[in-house]
Amino acid sequence: MCGIIGITSYRPVSSAIINSLKKLEYRGYDSAGIATLSDGVINEVKSEGRVDNLEKNLAIKNMSGSVGIGHVRWATHGIPNTINAHPHSSDNVSIVHNGIIENSTILKKYLIDKGHVFKSQTDTEVIVHLITEHLKKDSLKESVIKMLKQLHGSFALGIIFKDEPDLIIGARRGSPLAVGYGSNENYLGSDSYALKSMTNKISYLNDGEFCIIKKDQVEFFDEKGIKVNKKVLELSTDEQNYEKGDFKHFMAKEIEEQPTTLKNCIKEYVDTINNDINIHNFPWNIKEISSVTLIGCGTAYHSCLMAKYWFEELTELDVTIDIASEFRYRKNRFKKDNLYIFVSQSGETADTYAALDLCNKHNVKTCSVVNVIESSIARDSNFVLPIHCGPEIGVASTKAFLGQMLVLYILVLKMGILKKDLDKDLYLNKIKDLKELPKLVEETLLTENKIQTVSSTFTDAKGSMFLGRGFSYPIALEGALKLKELVYVHAEGYPAGEMKHGPLALIEDGMPVVVLAPRDKYYPKTISNMQEVIARGAKVLLITNKSKDEIVSENIWETIEVESTNDDLLPFLLTIPLQKLAYYSALKKGYDIDKPRNLAKSVTVE
Repeated sequence: MCGIIGITSYRPVSSAIINSLKKLEYRGYDSAGIATLSDGVINEVKSEGRVDNLEKNLAIKNMSGSVGIGHVRWATHGIPNTINAHPHSSDNVSIVHNGIIENSTILKKYLIDKGHVFKSQTDTEVIVHLITEHLKKDSLKESVIKMLKQLHGSFALGIIFKDEPDLIIGARRGSPLAVGYGSNENYLGSDSYALKSMTNKISYLNDGEFCIIKKDQVEFFDEKGIKVNKKVLELSTDEQNYEKGDFKHFMAKEIEEQPTTLKNCIKEYVDTINNDINIHNFPWNIKEISSVTLIGCGTAYHSCLMAKYWFEELTELDVTIDIASEFRYRKNRFKKDNLYIFVSQSGETADTYAALDLCNKHNVKTCSVVNVIESSIARDSNFVLPIHCGPEIGVASTKAFLGQMLVLYILVLKMGILKKDLDKDLYLNKIKDLKELPKLVEETLLTENKIQTVSSTFTDAKGSMFLGRGFSYPIALEGALKLKELVYVHAEGYPAGEMKHGPLALIEDGMPVVVLAPRDKYYPKTISNMQEVIARGAKVLLITNKSKDEIVSENIWETIEVESTNDDLLPFLLTIPLQKLAYYSALKKGYDIDKPRNLAKSVTVE
């Protein structure tokens, strides 16, 4: 959450910082700000709301200076307003910050006792005053080292100084931070996406490191101030210009992109000539793995739950799943024969990274499923499986969710065949069906009109339920989450068989209920559960797959039929109408679909 950009150059930087902030806006968007250094004076402009509001500020047009920092904020400490927006500045230093300073209250009292006056409600402002205090008697570098030692929590920092006209300090603990290299100018950014528009040559700071950036030089240091060397990575430039095109929202575009992104991912992992999955570089002997733990947050957690069903169906492995934010606070019994799989779209999810870090400290087997291969989670895992989705800008995940499920399914098939849990003919048939999946998703996307029609019922309701059994249960959870994220109405996903154990009490006349009932082995039982809901007055939207058999039920409000495939792959198709249902419901409400309230794309705080 929150986004940082810094540029030191031979030319004015304000317009380039604004352009980069627009790319980072998916990381935070309740306020924005910029500070540049010109003629020994720090000039600061901030605004509540989106970057567009900042850009309209007349003071921006007059900003000069060849070194500057910018920030988009997702509020943690202090309400979203201009005062609490970043940067925060004193007469001689200005700072932007991602993360949370956990001991800010103690530090603030210490600084007030020394005569410092605070303007904002933020934890970030203590950093400004700390470094200002240290600069009274220490060098710039010594002041930074002392300040970093005093901070508890997670952070990524960008700092400029009144007396240093060509210098930016970057520092990282927990939150990601990258340095980009240009021609007579260099950059600081919270992720590679914002930097790619200016350079494809990037280095990443490790935890505890800081850097000193000048327009013609970059130096990296560890927490003790000892210089360290860094690799310069050259990133692909294929996806530098990811725009909405003719779509009204990024989410609409990303939903429609799913056949292509699935096809790209299958192309990366499936050897069509030999009908095999080409994951051959495992760093361990798969036969020595007897159990799997899947770890994620939010939508990624739902993909983990989906994978649990596949692992149990297609392998003999013991499988557990864990919400990342709970994992490291429990008394885990780490096992050498267990594979710990971490799922994150951004690869920077703070809770998931913390769980990975704990596993690494216990020297166990780790694998990550991510969309950003340069991310912290990818870099710190033993083994990485990218989902090959390209940038996902909409905060509510769509194509990344399908990508996560796809890669996890591919991993299940490969581990199943390597451990001889999966019959070879069945394995080949699964791969054959898998290659047809993008086409089936493309055809399922044509359920558009009916979804638009039913969406108004969900926007007007005070709550709704999403029910499923077996493979459909994780998709019910994801469908409910999408409606909560985008439409701001209460929605719950439940195993259909659990309704009579409590949730049935919530059903009342006219309440919309989505029932996911594909023609799998759970179908008869799910239809029975659906009838119990209908009998209590619910308006049931049934989502099933096409079949010659009639639906054995009466009084269904509406039915949407997706394409048919084997039971393993039906969850991909069932997801499509739920994504569109949330999208069109939010559209009818007039909400900001790509940037739902209170949420951010990359959750880099715990």
